[in-house]
Amino acid sequence: MWNHSDMDVSLVIHQRLVELRLEQKDLAAAAEVTESYISQLLTRKKLPPASDRTDVYGKMERFLKIPKGKLSKLADLQRKDELRRALGDPPLPLLQEVRELILRKCSPAKEEEIRAIFEKEPFGEFERLVTQKLLDVVKKVAKEWLESEAWLHLVARLTHRSYKQMRVVVLEFLDTDVFNVSAENCIAFLDPLIESWDIDLGTFGMKIVLNRRLAPGSLRRIEFIEREPDEPFEEEAGFRKFLRDRSLSGDAAEDEIEFLSKLRFKGRRPTALYYYRELQNLRDPLHFHSPAGKGARSRV
Repeated sequence: MWNHSDMDVSLVIHQRLVELRLEQKDLAAAAEVTESYISQLLTRKKLPPASDRTDVYGKMERFLKIPKGKLSKLADLQRKDELRRALGDPPLPLLQEVRELILRKCSPAKEEEIRAIFEKEPFGEFERLVTQKLLDVVKKVAKEWLESEAWLHLVARLTHRSYKQMRVVVLEFLDTDVFNVSAENCIAFLDPLIESWDIDLGTFGMKIVLNRRLAPGSLRRIEFIEREPDEPFEEEAGFRKFLRDRSLSGDAAEDEIEFLSKLRFKGRRPTALYYYRELQNLRDPLHFHSPAGKGARSRV
């Protein structure tokens, strides 16, 4: 269909919209993103996201009747060209609010020491390591739950966004890296998802504690690679009873069941009624507090 070497994602999308007599809002609805996001892609104000970090290309290709893989291939070529042009430019330091958020989430016993290292070598290897590891862990959670409407609605409520706005934020967050992280990325994800983090300055092993409500299996340990906690997982007896009792779980959607199944606990064991109430919490915005004010540690 397209043989021109100068074709890019925005040009192909625009051409198909014209040929099919469709509008940007139609494509936005099909891709489950905002019309503004589509507009920025078409006007080249936004670089197409990496194909392995998003689900929009498949949705767009089906809607626009474009051969499978066409848009994702063009996007990767565009990104490589952009990277080649950008090579040689020195990395810019992190935004001050991003650094402050990362330091605020640090273990109180280490915060002063970590801050001194950050300030001695702004955006040096150590600060980039910490920031990238935090991004990697949260990205993994975001990518895992991207297809879960219940999870996206939950995060949207906590950050005062619509569902479609939240999908756009997730897609953009998955496409960011340590050199391009924005304050919005941090407000949307790092702040609500990360409860705290700590690092062993001898081995550089990191322990990252995630918000249990937003990231089941909330503890992550990183020693150059990520691994789950050593404790073996056993399905909760209360969860099994919840599933068997159709009066409690009968109308639960598949993604809601998946979310509940991944909750982890220490100490007291949850009952079937706990899971029922947790299910209602997922659905009712009145069960959540607004994010904490500026300068205070957020709690969900």
